[in-house]
Parts: sequence; C-alpha cells; structure tokens
Amino acid sequence: MRGEFVLTPTGKIAEASADAEAWLEWCRKALATERYRHLVYSRLYGQEFESLIGLGLSRAAVESEIARIASETLLADPRTARVGGFVFTWQGDACSFACSVTSVRDEAGTIEGSVVSL
Repeated sequence: MRGEFVLTPTGKIAEASADAEAWLEWCRKALATERYRHLVYSRLYGQEFESLIGLGLSRAAVESEIARIASETLLADPRTARVGGFVFTWQGDACSFACSVTSVRDEAGTIEGSVVSL
C-alpha cells in the first residue's frame, strides 16, 4: 500500500534503496519549508522566500533572489553538488520556477517551487 513502511522478512523497516530519490525528496521539502518557522528543523534548513514579500523588487531582481535563495537552500545538503538552469514563469505576482540539481554522485533531477512577491 502506498505510504506504508516496507518491511524486511524479519519485520524490520527496510532502508530506502533509491538514494537519489531520497535526496531529491529532501530538496523538494527544503524548498517548501520556510526557514526558522519550525523548531524541529535546524536553522540551516529551509528557504527564506518570504523575505522577498513587499520589497518592491523588479521581476528580474526577484528571479535573481529566488535563484540565490534556492541555491543556498539546496547546497546546504552535502549531497548537492550543483544547482542551476533556472526557468521562471510569472502569473500576476506569483513566480513559479524550476531548476536542475546535481548530486555529488552525478545524479540529477528537476525541482519546482513558487513564490508570491507582493
């Protein structure tokens, strides 16, 4: 059943076999989590996109800040080697983005996110 733990024949929880998928999920979660909002996470975990709200920056400046913040967030994990290839799509004050990430094992994926910059 989806969402359930996978058990070994001895009844123990099996470890994830897809290291790349676990790392990509970490990337998605880190970009979806506001830094300093949840005490359970370290001060190094998460992003600070909310800091862009109300600054009155141009779209180009917002895109630059999104790329900077997202890169810093993802590079906080030692498994991440590179972040780049940002693509931005605007709909009103909302900016959606996608970027490519590459791990130190040369595994790659695409991560998506969005920011509202009023």
